[in-house]
Amino acid sequence: MPVQGTMLIGQSALHGVAPSLNAFDPALGAPIEPSFGGATAADVDRACRLADTAYESYSRTDPELRAMFLEAIAANLLALGDELVDRTMSETGLPRTRIQGEQARTAAQVHHFASVVRSGLWRRATIVSADSRKAVPSPDMRLHKVALGPVAVFGASNFPLLYSVAGGDTASALAAGCPVIVKAHFSHLGTSELVGRALQKAVADFGLHEGVFSLIVGAGNAAAEALVDHPAIKAVAFTGSQAGGMALVRRGQQRPEPIPVFTEMTSVNPNFVLPHVVATRGEALAVRFAEQVAAGVGQMCLKPGVLIAIEGNGFGAMRSALQDAVSAKPAATMLSPGIHDAYGRRTERQRAAAPVIASGGPPSGKTDGQALLFEINADALLADITLAEEMFGPAALLVRCSQFSDMVRIAERLPGQLTMTLQMDAEDAALAKALMPVLERKAGRIIANGFSNAAVEFTSATNHGGPFPATSDSRFTSVGSSAIDRFLRPVSYQNVPAMLLPPALRDENPYGLTRLRDERFETVRQKREAVR
Repeated sequence: MPVQGTMLIGQSALHGVAPSLNAFDPALGAPIEPSFGGATAADVDRACRLADTAYESYSRTDPELRAMFLEAIAANLLALGDELVDRTMSETGLPRTRIQGEQARTAAQVHHFASVVRSGLWRRATIVSADSRKAVPSPDMRLHKVALGPVAVFGASNFPLLYSVAGGDTASALAAGCPVIVKAHFSHLGTSELVGRALQKAVADFGLHEGVFSLIVGAGNAAAEALVDHPAIKAVAFTGSQAGGMALVRRGQQRPEPIPVFTEMTSVNPNFVLPHVVATRGEALAVRFAEQVAAGVGQMCLKPGVLIAIEGNGFGAMRSALQDAVSAKPAATMLSPGIHDAYGRRTERQRAAAPVIASGGPPSGKTDGQALLFEINADALLADITLAEEMFGPAALLVRCSQFSDMVRIAERLPGQLTMTLQMDAEDAALAKALMPVLERKAGRIIANGFSNAAVEFTSATNHGGPFPATSDSRFTSVGSSAIDRFLRPVSYQNVPAMLLPPALRDENPYGLTRLRDERFETVRQKREAVR
């Protein structure tokens, strides 16, 4: 079915009557039909009320049913095939291979949360048995985690699939048992509608309450503010700019009932290149660094944007190789006119204090981003650390240090990051060890001899978060198994009769969970042996 220009509220598809908007083709410089009518306050209210009603049944679904529902979403997403890929290419200017890869990774991420649901570890089911032998008898205590309630998700500008309608925020919230209302990013309206239908179909096919998923659109801030303000919403997830993220954080805290707003905002993902690497393989590293800076026209939250190295043996050769590699990068279409204009403003500000030492191919289109390499010494950067702020586009900053202590001082002054990378050899071990305590305070993920914007793995050991301003809450991740924790809260049951206990805490363990009983892990096999 072609894009209709509709938003999806429960099982309904409707054209909004608020001011209309169109997606935009950044390569052609033209709007894309059809127009989408924006959501009114009444539309937002209807979606939120449906989600609130759906919460009671959906949050109590059997884990196998919930996992199968997630798997159906993934299958429906893949089934969209070229229809989705073609529309997304038009709305972003991204190449086919990038979109196809993102479609596959989005489906894989949804599948990952299906396995998370089945494992049950996220429930943290815990039993502490009553003990009448104590001088003061202790009660029977049981605890597990339950879904917070309906969640509002804001689609990202730079990942139209992976961090959007069926992305990690939506998948982890649905895995937790939370109904989801997505506010589509205005740049990806057709993409969002197509993916939204994939979710809508899965809801219907599994006989779930229609309020489990809704998709709204809207120009300006009115629909977003109405969504965050609605009393049915119990949490918000956002990926985007620091200004936008913090506006949502403040709004969530100013409600009569404050709610958590989980944001991923800004990061330059600095690379600390230690001396032995500079001397022995600095040129090769420079070429690889330039490739990562230009990947996706530099429009990735994990783009490595700062390279910090000590002047000495091999530094000049590394610097020259980096200049050559950046100069060879052709200009390419950025995601939207707004992002292109913001990139221009940010790089113009940078030019005032840090000279450009390499420029990529000149732009030929109105929204083309040109690769740029700036350079500054450590003292100048320490005098104005804002020169190391994110340049969202294919630009990077080379920082020259005269000694290792400069590198440490820069690490200490940088704000919180999603990642920090050590480019090191065994001969650099002592220096790396000295840097580690600083990196641990400043970053959510520390990388050795790699690059931050290589594919983020969906594992139980993944952390895609970090200290402010990388995120609004460094305790949580938006990628990996633990992303589900954002949308859960603990409930404890004291001396509650067995017939009233949730299945996860009943002695017979009908879900087959691994549980903590009296400070020891109890597996399903152990439980069955005990019964025999």
